[in-house]
Amino acid sequence: MTETPLWLVIATTLELALVTTILLLLIATPLAWWLARSRRWWKELIGAAAAMPLVLPPTVIGFYVLVALGPQSPLMAPLHAFGVRTLAFTFTGLVIGSLFYSLPFAVQPLRTAFESIGARPLEVAATLGAGPLDRFFSVALPLARRGFVSAAILVFAHTVGEFGVVLMIGGAIPGRTEVLSTRIYQLVESLQFGAAHRIAAGLVAFAFFALLALLLVERRIGNIRP
Repeated sequence: MTETPLWLVIATTLELALVTTILLLLIATPLAWWLARSRRWWKELIGAAAAMPLVLPPTVIGFYVLVALGPQSPLMAPLHAFGVRTLAFTFTGLVIGSLFYSLPFAVQPLRTAFESIGARPLEVAATLGAGPLDRFFSVALPLARRGFVSAAILVFAHTVGEFGVVLMIGGAIPGRTEVLSTRIYQLVESLQFGAAHRIAAGLVAFAFFALLALLLVERRIGNIRP
């Protein structure tokens, strides 16, 4: 079998990370807002469920997502009429698995940012006639910008480096679901340590600069007065 060009593996990895980041920011924002503002006693049950990928082995997440996306899953039954029997071993399946795997890295920074706003700015906006949606978009979102930057960088970097979930769901199909982490695994299996070193070193450098960018951007935003 012809080896997939490295540029295509990198492109697949970056596409997965970008799509996951955009979708998670859309999904995690209302969830984090509700967790930050709700007074219901059971909200921490939802918060704990959202944070579970932090402690669950990636293969466990990958296994259950694989089962959920399989042809025998009730969740896939509505798609059978459209000729779709499974999303396992597809790029879409990788995205779904990545959403679960990286969820805490979006929810936690956003929840912290929303909680740090406090009630006062929203109360002032309410006295000036701003409705709930207006208060959210014109007050809460700008004040929580640090959380959005943190969430975006963390989710993107975390998705680039994920291995167990993508291997379980995607199977490293050349040109379709193969990403950098699985390429390293395949190179080590075939004893091509030199090539594995080069990709691994690139990911180490990427992780360092991603975290450095996170710290610098957070400091810069923190120094900007709203």
